[in-house]
Amino acid sequence: MVGIETADDAAVYRLNDTQAIVATTDFFMPIVDDPRDFGRIAAANALSDVYAMGGRPIFALAVVGMPIAKLPEEVIHAILAGGAEICAAAGIPIAGGHTIDAPEPIYGLVGIGIVHPDQVKTNRGARAGDVLILGKPLGIGILSAALKKDVLTPQGYAEMVRWTTQLNTTGIQLAQMPGVHAVTDVTGFGFAGHLLEICRGAQLTAEVEFARLPLIDEAVTHLRAGIATGASSRNWDSYGDAVLLAQTFLEWQQKMLTDPQTSGGLLVACAPDSVDEVLAAFRADGFERAAVVGHLADGLAQISVI
Repeated sequence: MVGIETADDAAVYRLNDTQAIVATTDFFMPIVDDPRDFGRIAAANALSDVYAMGGRPIFALAVVGMPIAKLPEEVIHAILAGGAEICAAAGIPIAGGHTIDAPEPIYGLVGIGIVHPDQVKTNRGARAGDVLILGKPLGIGILSAALKKDVLTPQGYAEMVRWTTQLNTTGIQLAQMPGVHAVTDVTGFGFAGHLLEICRGAQLTAEVEFARLPLIDEAVTHLRAGIATGASSRNWDSYGDAVLLAQTFLEWQQKMLTDPQTSGGLLVACAPDSVDEVLAAFRADGFERAAVVGHLADGLAQISVI
């Protein structure tokens, strides 16, 4: 096998002229209290990188670390069952894995997929004039922070679980569209951080209309009340000098741009004449909040938000 691409947490290895392997590893600690939901969210998050590069998952390996002496056996079983449920929804088996006794619970997957070598999508192929489309609404990190403060409503919790467990299967269709030039999934660096990676990969400026960004309503409410993650501020400190904000921008809007997402949506850069096709693919997979949020232009590798 010959390695041909890397992006985010994934790598691609060419097998022959028609097949390449996409491999990714991702695991994390719980963002919810329900063990089944934790397993489902972790599995969907881990498979996202396979979809973002255009891969079709074929199997997964489990990565499990649990405090055996502290955590009841039925809780561990529920976490694993949640992960297996998402893999079943993706049409793949969990073929094995590795377990350790750990001080804190961690769970995730090694995801393996296949893709045609000529259809691999990365975050580096965008072109001037491309339109930016975001598949899922922003605000997951804010909802998780609200949960920790015990102010998240049952409706907010249900929406958080809904979006974080929705598989980014649209990536398979996007890989087959010549007009799609770059794809990434929005995760821990927030919307602005992952968009900036697209800008730097192509040496282009992104122009974003904040009003067009799909946002989770309850996340906006909590953010306006001052609830956000520490990671949001750290994200801004790491790349905020490359994000230009309108003078009328409010602090909560800035924090939304940097809010870390767990199992966030796909961010697509595509030719203008492919927008309808891309949106139709998202809609067909149940991503009704997918939206055009801006475009790319010649200029410095930075983001301008109005």
